[in-house]
Amino acid sequence: MEFLASKGYYVRYFKRSLLLVLVCVIVLVCTDQDYYSLLGVSKEASSREIRQAFKKLALKLHPDKNQNDPNAHENFLKINRAYEVLKDEDLRKKYDKYGEKGLEDQQQGGRYESWHFYRYDFGIYDDDPEIITLDRGEFDAAVNSGELWFVNFYSPRCSHCHDLAPTWREFAKELDGVIRIGAVNCGDNRMLCRIKGINSYPSLYIFKTGMQPVKYFGDRSKESLKNFAMQYVTSTVTELWAGNFVNAIETSFASGVGWLITFCAERGDCLSYQTRLKLAGMLEGLVNVGWMDCGTQGELCDNLDVSSSTTAYFPPGATINNKEKGGVLFLNSLDAREIYQEVMQHLPDFEIISAASLEDRLAHHRWLLFFQFGEGDKSNLQEFKKLKFLLKDEHIQVGKFDCLSSPTICNKLYVYQPCLAVFKGKGTRDYEIHHGKKILYDVVAFAKESVNSHVITLGPQNFPDKDKEPWLVDFFAPWCPPCRALLPELRKASKHLYGQLKFGTLDCTVHEGLCNMHNIRAYPTTVVFNQSDVHEYEGHHSAEQILEFIEDLRNPSVVSLTPETFAELVQRRKREEIWMVDFYAPWCGPCQALMPEWKKMARMLNGLISVGSVDCQKYHSFCHQESVRGYPEIRLFPQKSNTAHQYYSYNGWHRDAYSLRGWALGYLPQVSVDLTPQSFTEKVLNGKDHWVIDFYAPWCGPCQNFAPEFEMLARAIKGKVKAGKVDCQAYGQTCQTADIRAYPTVKFYPYQGTKKNVLGEYIDSRDAKGIADILNEKLEAMENKGKRKKSRNKDEL
Repeated sequence: MEFLASKGYYVRYFKRSLLLVLVCVIVLVCTDQDYYSLLGVSKEASSREIRQAFKKLALKLHPDKNQNDPNAHENFLKINRAYEVLKDEDLRKKYDKYGEKGLEDQQQGGRYESWHFYRYDFGIYDDDPEIITLDRGEFDAAVNSGELWFVNFYSPRCSHCHDLAPTWREFAKELDGVIRIGAVNCGDNRMLCRIKGINSYPSLYIFKTGMQPVKYFGDRSKESLKNFAMQYVTSTVTELWAGNFVNAIETSFASGVGWLITFCAERGDCLSYQTRLKLAGMLEGLVNVGWMDCGTQGELCDNLDVSSSTTAYFPPGATINNKEKGGVLFLNSLDAREIYQEVMQHLPDFEIISAASLEDRLAHHRWLLFFQFGEGDKSNLQEFKKLKFLLKDEHIQVGKFDCLSSPTICNKLYVYQPCLAVFKGKGTRDYEIHHGKKILYDVVAFAKESVNSHVITLGPQNFPDKDKEPWLVDFFAPWCPPCRALLPELRKASKHLYGQLKFGTLDCTVHEGLCNMHNIRAYPTTVVFNQSDVHEYEGHHSAEQILEFIEDLRNPSVVSLTPETFAELVQRRKREEIWMVDFYAPWCGPCQALMPEWKKMARMLNGLISVGSVDCQKYHSFCHQESVRGYPEIRLFPQKSNTAHQYYSYNGWHRDAYSLRGWALGYLPQVSVDLTPQSFTEKVLNGKDHWVIDFYAPWCGPCQNFAPEFEMLARAIKGKVKAGKVDCQAYGQTCQTADIRAYPTVKFYPYQGTKKNVLGEYIDSRDAKGIADILNEKLEAMENKGKRKKSRNKDEL
């Protein structure tokens, strides 16, 4: 892959000024208040731990409970600001990397709720072990793990959500192990809930791999919830009798799956149908579950010495005639969880791979390997025995390797403590170590993602600093939550760029020297190495943004300006040309936060406005000459007027791509036509052109936001469809006649040989590209209809 970049556009990674880095670090240390210390959590704290710590402090320090303390408001704002930043993955990454300076354009934490809210409404399910609180970074991995999930999307302000909470807790305890019970706080995960189409609370959904999410609409009693959820438990309980019992036990040896059988007799308590069904769900894929009525199968029960109701586990290959020799396990409990745990303990452990056979076996199959250090290692949790079943469709085998048997092999793989890793069928050279949560759904998601992606674990032996092929390397620390959230996104991106860019991860807690050599100061730091060129990624933790970053390296959307090219391209620009320029310093936190948004904005403005940037560390005298007093300084140079150096400075609060784009588009000359009632009738209704009309009101905020989009639309369809605007405040009668009930409203008025209908055709979109696509489809349909009509007329002649 060839990356194209203008000379001077990217700051050379290895030539950063050491003095500048030291000054920057000193400033951050001296001026920043540590958010982690304020909340009393470690840097590796999970979202749930951060939420719990904040709640504890909120109840103690809230001004409502400290009315005699004049500093109570200020003290609470500090912990509130810390929480608002650390709960957000992107803001947390900026803070970890740049401190408060990286957050200067973010104003989270200025408002807070009453003490009552934090006591009763905040983090409803954080203290419930059976309910898994899912955040944006782990949601997809969880619901795509292959397990059955029932998820409660709620808002802490919703009274119905609080009414449901006690029932949801009871429900979770009863079905624990059969179905994963989850909860998503849409107050903290607005983007996730918006993407999932959640528009009311509580919203309850069933998720299972291979099927569309199913919403629950019934009443919210525990029984109704249970009956609904159990419909999606695909496991079954088989009724056994003399004709099929022996065959079931004998064939279990070939299948490797044993039987858990409940014998129901007159004496003793028999497991209920619901308990048997629950066990079938808990043991799905591992053990078959059946039952036998000893009232009708008395002879068989007598032969098995079953005189009272009991439950027994028959492992694969069990001998019916000699139950002790055959390993049959009789269970006395009636509790599903106790029975499940006892059966799981008797299931066989994973195969141990020997050092001699390791390379050969990893070269011919995909493997998920648990690396342990001796027999006393606790890495083999009982629940992980489900992995073979959950990973069989991906053809992933599961095994163990003891590093004490061959320390050399583990050292070569950079394995120095118990962990697990996926090997992708190419021996020991193509593998990835797991750094997520050591819980079943996270391991399953990791294994499935890893075998189908192209991310590998790096170390000194395979680090690509001299490789001729381009590499993306993620320098990270396993304790860092934003690092762990980025890894699945890297795997997604690697599949799109296979054959063009290689992906690797480097654990800086293991390879500290290598990370220091590359001047890594914060985690995660993601860098593209393209021979001698080095480019650091500064975007959000999403595959989409990573792909945009790579595309921008190939085809830069922002022109890196020198004093000479600034004079040539900006100051001596053509009369109709417009430029936007970002004056920045590489060490400036807000500048670094702006850069990915600036590039995204440039791609959105492609062909309309030229976009550039000036490095004021490199060209300090020039920036001083241009009166740049702070960073970043954003200026727009409009179409040429009599003053060549005239520009407009951006003073907006938000520096995201969409806000900047909207501001810039306001300086483009208007292409759409302002219509009066007379011109609307003459040109639109009676004219022979196609028209698209924006009906708006000047006081309407959404109308103001839509105005630049409509101008982009006018340019996109110029020559095909004319674009007009009607002010509904000034011309209310016209809008009323056109049946306008909300602002803005977009309508299409196609010319089809006769006077147009005043009602027009409603366009349900507020996106320039989307509206343009709709209009082009309508024009194409009209053209095809006209061709068919002409063809019919010709045939008739």
